[in-house]
Amino acid sequence: MDLIQSIILGAIQGLTEFLPVSSTAHLILLPWFFSWTDQGLPFNVALHMGSLLAIIYYFWRDWVLIIKEFVQSVFSRSFEGRPNGKTGLYLIIATIPGALAGVLFEQYAAGLLRHPLSIAFSLSFFAVVLYFSDRASKKTKTVRGMNMVDCIVIGLSQAFAIIPGVSRSGITITGAMFRNLNREEAAKFSFLLGAPLIAGAGVFEARHLEYSAVISAPFIAGVLTSAVFAFLAIKFLLRFVRKSSYTVFVVYRLALAVIIAGLYLIR
Repeated sequence: MDLIQSIILGAIQGLTEFLPVSSTAHLILLPWFFSWTDQGLPFNVALHMGSLLAIIYYFWRDWVLIIKEFVQSVFSRSFEGRPNGKTGLYLIIATIPGALAGVLFEQYAAGLLRHPLSIAFSLSFFAVVLYFSDRASKKTKTVRGMNMVDCIVIGLSQAFAIIPGVSRSGITITGAMFRNLNREEAAKFSFLLGAPLIAGAGVFEARHLEYSAVISAPFIAGVLTSAVFAFLAIKFLLRFVRKSSYTVFVVYRLALAVIIAGLYLIR
């Protein structure tokens, strides 16, 4: 893969990682559209590490408070009066289902589920689920007002993110809104929740990467480009959903699914 392709894929991954449109689907489909060599799951995960840098940088103040209060809560054996510490606990618990799904079904996700028609189905089906969660949610809760049931539901929903076309941010935002978090808070918790899972996936997939590839210009350029565009995507979505619904992303997913299916049938 050359430098330009890596930069393009990094930009696409960064933009789509935190929008509910499935970054993995776009990383698979773009090479398919242009007949590029499929970069494979390890490279996709590497680009996600750029997104991890964006999460850490954008929410660094939140991370400081979460880690500080979580450590204090562990040593005092109580999370009472420490809402950020409780958020840390919820992030850990909600990460477990997604991590297990990644370990158990990695090979399946890397094979059959990367088929264009499978992606088209996932894009459309989970677009409908996102639409109804946005409509049905009471939107009264914040991250600080979450409880253990909210945490478990969101965590279980994240397990579906192993399927290309689902969208990790999309399915966790969906789960959060089903539990009545407002649009912005649902997105924020989804973004924070992405950090441990992306980090874990990066470590898990690192065994497939050769050192010469990691230090290559295309690899580094892809990761850095992903980080920049992911930061911009986080900033955009959090502002966008303060005043608007997720319907525009539902429409985009459905349109993309139709285009994918159509192109597959005529190619």
